[in-house]
Amino acid sequence: MITAWLLLAAAFLLILANGLFVAAEFSFVTVDRGAVDRAAQAGDRRAEGLRKALHTLSFELSGAQLGITVTSLVVGMLAEPALSTLLGPPLTGLGLPSGVARGAATVIGMVLATVLQMVIGELVPKNWAISRPLQVARAVAAPQRLFSAACRPLISALNGGANRLVRALGMEPAEELAHARTPGELAVLAQHSARAGALEEDAAQLFVRTLGLGELTAESVMTPRVDVSALRHDATAADVVNLTRATGFSRFPVYRDSLDDITGTVTLKDAIAVRPERRTEVTVDQLAGAPLLVPETLPAERLLEQLRHRQPMAIVIDEYGGTAGVATLEDIVEEIVGEVRDEHDPGETPDLLAIPPVAGHPAWLADGRARLDQLEEIGLHAPHGPYETLAGLLADLLGRIPVRGDTAGLPGWELTVQGVDRHRTTRVRLLHLGASA
Repeated sequence: MITAWLLLAAAFLLILANGLFVAAEFSFVTVDRGAVDRAAQAGDRRAEGLRKALHTLSFELSGAQLGITVTSLVVGMLAEPALSTLLGPPLTGLGLPSGVARGAATVIGMVLATVLQMVIGELVPKNWAISRPLQVARAVAAPQRLFSAACRPLISALNGGANRLVRALGMEPAEELAHARTPGELAVLAQHSARAGALEEDAAQLFVRTLGLGELTAESVMTPRVDVSALRHDATAADVVNLTRATGFSRFPVYRDSLDDITGTVTLKDAIAVRPERRTEVTVDQLAGAPLLVPETLPAERLLEQLRHRQPMAIVIDEYGGTAGVATLEDIVEEIVGEVRDEHDPGETPDLLAIPPVAGHPAWLADGRARLDQLEEIGLHAPHGPYETLAGLLADLLGRIPVRGDTAGLPGWELTVQGVDRHRTTRVRLLHLGASA
């Protein structure tokens, strides 16, 4: 009987050891690496040990798995016979035949051992580690590292075999867990925070738009060539003033023979610096500064840097050396904060405008220049293709230049062309057929 109690005590200690390995496994995976680094830099010795463990995370997790497996097996070997021995006499005393009592004691012992192992050795440490990852990880890092070091040869052999199998499946094992958040994950966190009320909706939207800037290029944010207002090299300062009145813009490209031959940029400030009586005589060629030329593949973040430090308008050049459009600081700011308009801007409608439902279905009126990522805001997900705008998508779906009245379909959506200007789709009605108002 004393032996059975000793075996039961040993099994309980092993269950606690199993809980330590489980706590190490879950806390090492969920702990915030930034918090660990800050604590270690502040002089926390246990955090420093934890940081070392996280640098060899794959090895430490293999050690935790080995510990869990070994302790679980030994607990079963010790607890089941001990409980059977302790439960046998009481069951016999209840009048059960000795054979039945032994069988019942074995079953009850197995069930009790399994329940104790799951609750104390698995579920409690798992939930503890998830709710307090840093505190738990700091507490268990030292014994976990000590066990792993003691079993290094066996763990290395097992880990090496697992890594070879992973490589055979076409993947490269990682020793450390990547802890940096991707832009997509950060965007989801911001949106979740806004829904939970922890972050203002406008602030969350601004944050998401800022993250999205990294995925855009100069081609994505530019004003396309067909909408560029420019001046010939022999135009005058008076023409600059008149074009500013007509367009609301204050900066224009200067070209020689065509927009593919940009020679400089001129501003309203340059023009009004000329004495009024000479504005019809001084040409923009005399006033223009050197143009800032950028490729259409230039990332928007790098474009923003150049626009801030060199000049606030860039000429976007396509792969053939022609002018694809122009990009300004306002174009990039609008990608982050939304449409920016002042009293000098022409009266234009937004790229995407909700209109009254059509036959009970939600509807929007969109500019043909609207980018496909903007359409995702209303749930319209277009297939990937050789286009960036809604007009390009329609041309691809129809297989020709769209004309007014054309209709194309996407899963759950109906796209109807409502405006065309010089072969360019200007307005499109987007009808969401997948949901009723």
